[in-house]
Amino acid sequence: MSPSAAETVTNGDVKSLKPNIGVFTNPKHDLWVSETTPSVESVKSGEDLKPGEVTVAIRSTGICGSDVHFWHAGCIGPMIVEDDHVLGHESAGEVIAVHPSVKHLKIGDRVAVEPNVPCHACEPCLTGRYNGCDNVEFSSTPPIWGFLRRYVNHPAVWCHKIGDMSYENGAMLEPLSVALAGMQRANINLGDPVLICGAGPIGLITLLCCAAAGACPLVITDISETRLAFAKELCPRVITHKVERDTPEDAAKKIVQSFGGVEPAVTMECTGVESSIATAIWASKFGGKVFIIGVGKNEINIPFMRASVREVDIQLQYRYANTWPRAIRLVESGVINLSKLVTHRFNLEEATKAFETSADPKSGAIKVMIQSLD
Repeated sequence: MSPSAAETVTNGDVKSLKPNIGVFTNPKHDLWVSETTPSVESVKSGEDLKPGEVTVAIRSTGICGSDVHFWHAGCIGPMIVEDDHVLGHESAGEVIAVHPSVKHLKIGDRVAVEPNVPCHACEPCLTGRYNGCDNVEFSSTPPIWGFLRRYVNHPAVWCHKIGDMSYENGAMLEPLSVALAGMQRANINLGDPVLICGAGPIGLITLLCCAAAGACPLVITDISETRLAFAKELCPRVITHKVERDTPEDAAKKIVQSFGGVEPAVTMECTGVESSIATAIWASKFGGKVFIIGVGKNEINIPFMRASVREVDIQLQYRYANTWPRAIRLVESGVINLSKLVTHRFNLEEATKAFETSADPKSGAIKVMIQSLD
C-alpha cells in the first residue's frame, strides 16, 4: 500500500497560505498573472511532493534579461515558448514542506533555489559539468516552468541554505553564479588589465568579481551613460567608456586609450552583441582572451584574421556548475556586495509593471525584484 500524503510530507504552518499565483507569457507575447501549480490544497496535503523534494515559499525573484526575451521574442535560440509558460529563475525563499526522504533541510530554512536539475547520468553530469547536461530541466526555460510563483516544489539537493542572508541577495546568487563561472574559466589573475563589455546586471556583477580578484586597470563599456555612472558608483576605480557609433577597429583604439595604452589581457563580454564582440577582439593584446558570457544571435560575424594573427583565444559560457556554495561564501563574507544592484521592487501582483520597468531603458532599472509574499 502506498503511504498516505500525511506520511510522505511534513508541513510547516500552512494555515495562512494564499492562493498560488504565477507570472505567465505565451507565444502571442502576452504577460499576465494567474493561478498556478502547486495548488494551495496540494501544498497543505503534500500530495504533489515527490521523494527528494521540498516546497519553497518564494520570497524574492529577480527579473533576468532572458525572462524579458522569452516574453518579447518568444525564444532564445532553440528554446522556444510554445504554450503558456511561467517565467523566473533567480529566486530565494523559505522551506515550508519537506518530504521525509530529505534529511538536510527542515521547515523554516532559508534557501536560494538553483534552477538547474540535471540528469546525473550523462558524461557532463558525471564529470562535474552538469551545465552541459542534454537532459537538464532548467526552470523558466521552455517547457520547464519557472519560479515566479508563490510556491514551488523543487529537488532539495538544488536548494542551498543561505542562513540570515536577505532573500534579495539569495535571489541574486544566480546571476553571481553566472559571473563566477566566467571568472573561473577566464582565469583572471591579480594585475590583469580587464575589459568588461556591458554594464547590465551581469556586467556589473562581473565588474565586482574582477575588482575583488585584483584585476587592474578595469574598463567597462556601455551605450548608456546612466549605466556607466552606476558602474562608477559601484566600483569607483573602474574606468568607464561610452560606446559610440564607430567601427569595431576604431572603437577598440579608443578603448585601449582608456586603458592608458595598455591592451586588455582578458575581455569579459557580457552583451552578446556582434559589434561588441568584434571590438573586444580588436582591442585584445597578443595572446589575450575574449570570454563571451552574453547571449546573442544564432550566427554572428567576427574579425577572424585579427583573432588569428594575434592569437586571441575566444571562449564561451553556458550557465554554470558548482558555483553556488562559492557564491554564498562571497556574499556572506562581504567580499561581494550585491545589495546596491536592486533598483526597483514590486509585488507579485504587479509583475506586469515590473517587467515593463525592466524592459524600459529609460527606467534606469538595473535589477528589478519581485516580492512573491508579503
